[in-house]
Amino acid sequence: MGARTDALADALQVDGRFTSPRIRDALHAVPRHLFAPTRGWYAADGPGPRHGIDRDADPSGWWDAVYSDGSIVTQAADGAGDPAGGVAEATSSLSSPGVVVAFLELLDVRPGHRILEIGTGTGWTAALLTALGAYVTTVEIDSGLALTAHETLVMAGFDPHVIAADGTLGAPDHAPFDGVHATCGVDRIPYTWVEQTRPGGRLVLPWMPEYGEGHKAVLTVTGDGRASGRLAGGADYMVLRAQRSTLWIPDDITDAEEAATHLDPAEVTGSHGADVAITAALPDVMGAPRTRDGVTELELADTAATSWARVRQGEGEHRVWQAGPRRLWDEVADAYMRWVGWGRPAQTAFGLTVGPDRQVVWRDDPSNIISR
Repeated sequence: MGARTDALADALQVDGRFTSPRIRDALHAVPRHLFAPTRGWYAADGPGPRHGIDRDADPSGWWDAVYSDGSIVTQAADGAGDPAGGVAEATSSLSSPGVVVAFLELLDVRPGHRILEIGTGTGWTAALLTALGAYVTTVEIDSGLALTAHETLVMAGFDPHVIAADGTLGAPDHAPFDGVHATCGVDRIPYTWVEQTRPGGRLVLPWMPEYGEGHKAVLTVTGDGRASGRLAGGADYMVLRAQRSTLWIPDDITDAEEAATHLDPAEVTGSHGADVAITAALPDVMGAPRTRDGVTELELADTAATSWARVRQGEGEHRVWQAGPRRLWDEVADAYMRWVGWGRPAQTAFGLTVGPDRQVVWRDDPSNIISR
């Protein structure tokens, strides 16, 4: 499998996903096919094919999928659905290699580091961390997935400590850690992860707020019991089970208040930087772009389920429907225009600080808090 691994690593390196030769060595030390399901749903990382794979029915297609930059769903609907069907909600996967190595490079693992991983999944990332010289404790909330991952890791020759438990609690019996690596998205970063990491240690995780796209977050634990750091690019992961939410808008909008806007919803949803500014101002607002009948729409709802809005793209003028005590589109538009007034700062201008009392978003400097 050396040639396939080299081809994959070459493509990832050219794409700027990693630079460290140690990561290339780890990819060779941990053959990805050992952690791939016999059947699953393949999705390219970014635009590209999405289809079922089956090692027995189409071995050539299976091998090509396993050694390309795409994720493979290994569990659907928490085990109740068919992972190869592409229909039920994906609840665990073998993550895309490009995303995995990008996070590993941000974590900057050194031999001898003690690493806490949240979300074992198949065990592939835990094995890569071990191959990089770390002592790994990995926590998986699904006991069935934890058992399968443990068996696969042993078979592959790796020995991280696998715990079936709630990842929000961390692993206090194995702390302190030099770093935390989360393979599931979080909106509210559990403070336990900060508490269990030594000063100077690093947390890398997909920050997945209620509104907009996800972000890579790289935080460093400080001596005052906090963790702070910048955002470092986009990320799209399955959300931690304890923090799952559903954005729902009624199909029947006849009772909603209808209006017009000249602010294009596609423009509002077109920047990671705007996403951060909006979620900082409106942390309790869920929002995501949709395509309905080939037309872009922005759907919004508050987490209290009291209000919702839909904005449909038009030509010059766009239609807005809002219902409930809040006017969510008006609030989002105000937050977006505040970002425009700042000069449209990019995603990397923003950062997070997590403390025992709260989590805040800042711009340019940790002292410049922009959270509501």
